[in-house]
Amino acid sequence: MSLDQLPPALLARATRNRLGGRIHFPKDRIGEVVNGPRDEFVIFRTMVLDPNEGQPARPGAEFSVSFRFAKLSDRMNKGLSVMPAPFIAAQPGFRSKSWIHGAESGRFGGVYEWDSVEDAEAYWTSFPMRLLKRRAVPESLSYEIVPK
Repeated sequence: MSLDQLPPALLARATRNRLGGRIHFPKDRIGEVVNGPRDEFVIFRTMVLDPNEGQPARPGAEFSVSFRFAKLSDRMNKGLSVMPAPFIAAQPGFRSKSWIHGAESGRFGGVYEWDSVEDAEAYWTSFPMRLLKRRAVPESLSYEIVPK
């Protein structure tokens, strides 16, 4: 694991982002339906990070992941899902995340925007993804990266 992926480094970047007013949790997309391959998902939380100088004007990639949690109720997992948010926002190239849930399938997921395909690819092995992989039913986990 690289030094910039250690939890203290991520927490320091997340704190700078939050104190700098760059992290927002807009409510305008909550309840919006997103079609997935196995279910219709509903957005239940969104996080946006304002770009800083040097970042592209628009995101260059979308990373989508879906899975089933191995333990706890859907309600409990929705509540707990905000805990890794600071570590997600601290990832290089991060732009936004929408947390999604499929009521029919019980699957959870996320739709992320990244500066580049390389940033999206790097997220798959990041600290917050390793946490998610530990909580997910292994064979339920799938992801896709699409250039924008």
